[in-house]
Amino acid sequence: MDAKISKTVDVQGMIQNKKNSRNIRSIIEKLIPKLLLLIASISILTTLGILFTLLSETIEFFRRVPFLDFFTGTELKPLSQEPLFGVLPLLTGTILSSFIAMIVAVPIGLMTAVFLSEYASDKARRVLKPLLEVLAGIPTIVYGFFAFTFVTPILRSFIPGLEATNILSPGIVMGIMIIPMVASLSEDAMSSVPNSMREGALALGATKLEVTGRVIIPAALSGIIASFVLGISRAIGETMIVTIASGSSKNFTFDITQSMQTMTAYIVEVTGGDAPAGSTIYYSLYAVAMTLFVFTFLMNLFARYISRKFREEY
Repeated sequence: MDAKISKTVDVQGMIQNKKNSRNIRSIIEKLIPKLLLLIASISILTTLGILFTLLSETIEFFRRVPFLDFFTGTELKPLSQEPLFGVLPLLTGTILSSFIAMIVAVPIGLMTAVFLSEYASDKARRVLKPLLEVLAGIPTIVYGFFAFTFVTPILRSFIPGLEATNILSPGIVMGIMIIPMVASLSEDAMSSVPNSMREGALALGATKLEVTGRVIIPAALSGIIASFVLGISRAIGETMIVTIASGSSKNFTFDITQSMQTMTAYIVEVTGGDAPAGSTIYYSLYAVAMTLFVFTFLMNLFARYISRKFREEY
């Protein structure tokens, strides 16, 4: 009799433990989605915090400096007795350096992607692609000193009028820096094209080059263009290379042999300690940062639009 009672108690205990474990699992299942939502919201909250900081300080700047004077002014003299805050010299330097970078990165990166996707063997691809991506792991300050101490002296031997700090040298080195981004993203886009399209073109008598130029690249065009736009965004936001090699002259010029300053280099200069908190030059830091933020944001939106417009689904 006692044995039967103990067995009944054990069974009841097992049932109760099972119910308790089910309740615990149910609570965990309800908490997990909320926890994941909180973690996913961190990036959104961070972006909102950045926007709030930039907007609040930028509004204060435009209370002191007219909006049109900032975006149409060709002179930037924040430390003079009569300070001028025209952003066009910084915009010119940023656009020129990014344009030079893309002239270097687009053809080299695209040709590298074509080789890795269409011509290289699997063994060569496994070796070359990681080696190429090593360039992306080099600190940008190393690229900056490379541009200043190596590339600029070489360019000055060919271009006598080239200044010691100029926009040409950092533009070229930024192009070298973003080659892995352009090549890797373009190669991924080309590799995603189905082999049936390659085989069908080859069966019709097309050469390897014709297949690449007339079939693969058009089919992967959305990914290739997106890699270009993302590369431009990366070049626009680059800081250390232009800070070291382009100089701090706020010249409004299109002469790439002269010293110029980009928006990111200006931000570094202002945060170096010359601008007391609450001054107009201090608030100009946020106005330039907001301009850079909007510029990069629009480029990313353009990349998404291009990617969706030219996307091919197989």
